[in-house]
Amino acid sequence: IKLFERDEKVVEHFSFSGDDRNIIEEAIEKVEKSMDDDSESIITNERYSVITSVISKAVQKIKSKMTPSDKIDSIVTNRILALPIFIAVMWAVYYLSVSTIGTMGSDYINETVFGDEGFVTAFFSNLLEQNNVNEVLSGLIMNGIVGGVGAVLGFLPLIIVLYLCLGVLEDIGYMSRIAFILDRIFRKFGLSGKSFIPILIGTGCSVPGIMATRTIENENDRRMTIIVASFMPCGAKTEIIALFAATIFIGSKGWWFAPVCYFAGILTVVISGIMLKKTKSFSGDPAPFVMELPEYHLPLPSNIIRTVWDRVKAFIIKAGTIILLATVVIWFLQNISTKFEFVEFSEESHSILEAVGRIIAPIFSPLGFGNWASTVATISGLVAKEVVVSTFGVVGGLGDAAVEDASWIKYTNELFTSVSALSFMLFNQLCIPCFAAVGAMREEMNSAKWAWFTVAYQMGFAYAISLIVFQFGNVFVLHQAPTIWTAVAGLALAFILYMMFRKPKEAKADVKSAVTAKSNQ
Repeated sequence: IKLFERDEKVVEHFSFSGDDRNIIEEAIEKVEKSMDDDSESIITNERYSVITSVISKAVQKIKSKMTPSDKIDSIVTNRILALPIFIAVMWAVYYLSVSTIGTMGSDYINETVFGDEGFVTAFFSNLLEQNNVNEVLSGLIMNGIVGGVGAVLGFLPLIIVLYLCLGVLEDIGYMSRIAFILDRIFRKFGLSGKSFIPILIGTGCSVPGIMATRTIENENDRRMTIIVASFMPCGAKTEIIALFAATIFIGSKGWWFAPVCYFAGILTVVISGIMLKKTKSFSGDPAPFVMELPEYHLPLPSNIIRTVWDRVKAFIIKAGTIILLATVVIWFLQNISTKFEFVEFSEESHSILEAVGRIIAPIFSPLGFGNWASTVATISGLVAKEVVVSTFGVVGGLGDAAVEDASWIKYTNELFTSVSALSFMLFNQLCIPCFAAVGAMREEMNSAKWAWFTVAYQMGFAYAISLIVFQFGNVFVLHQAPTIWTAVAGLALAFILYMMFRKPKEAKADVKSAVTAKSNQ
């Protein structure tokens, strides 16, 4: 049998002469020709035929009943119903966290802790008055530290509710179903279902999401996932969503804003996946995605509490370090004039921060937020997105006022329309999440060139999407006359569509080689 399978070790061991070896080879070739198969496969098939006959006599198969998980999956992972159910679930998550329960918690924190009559505000205010602290230091503590950090921590209940909902979905086993559902969609656009796991983790923080791409074996898929993983709104970006939900998109007219930001993230991931796969650097089939779907089970409170605490702790640590430092720096720049004199905040004060903001502001004018305050908030958001809200609080001189306060509503509505607010949100959502994430990109890609390409792509893509949203939103939603920038936005949209629908370079090469082969024949 081993000779028939052409086992090299057996053939070498017996040391057949040339004539004997020819006879054996002729016999094998006759059998292969008659059975239309190679000798090794013939033996393998015969072995399995014997195994099958033995099993048929020894095993009795019975029809198994569907488990509860199977019954749920027949609906949840149904080819038609899966995507609408997923959309409904994620809409409910953001509705609970941003529009109802989370917002009520944030309102309570802002009113009782960091509001005008909150105990933290009252404590520091009385302490400063009793010790006759000078006006500059008092302004720094109350308007810079308490006001800036308090504006961020006021969103803590909202973030807790968001992480709590995601933790429950993860613990009951639904998140793995989402990966299974989106794998079918992602594969059509050049991404593997494995890419969804880092993207999902990135909804908590982009840094661990980028690090989670290590599970993707294919280098092209891994790089592409790193590029798009931070497009989803993370916990820090959720604060900006909540700010606009409380000031621009108030009440029933703005129920759609938070879910739209989430699904805009998924849409931009898909668009980027299509465009990048059409380039030579990312061409090729995505890696196969195989995963075991766990049985549905009741969530364990200990697991959920641990997950929520880990993410909230990271947020609080960042608020106590990066945000605190950034807020103090911004306050000083806001209260020091271009003549390097201390000036009390006012509409007429010309601070260093305002001067820098006005220089950079024209870059963002086509996106709808070309005022210096929004520019400064955007630039500071490149350090950490948590700083965006606190920057508005410091720059606007809002001190310890809650975001639901009339002063916040008046201030944001002076800076933004509904269209420019959406444009601002999308730019900050799609551009680089923070300096820490850029460092993670550099480490995971192990290439400065690829890290800089990622930064350039994210910034350019964010600018193009925001430009399209604002320019066309102005024309079709606010009914304003088109401008030269509307034409530029049209060109940007045309370029994106071209990159999405053009034929891959690899496919063209294949067609050319096929035509050449046919002509040779």
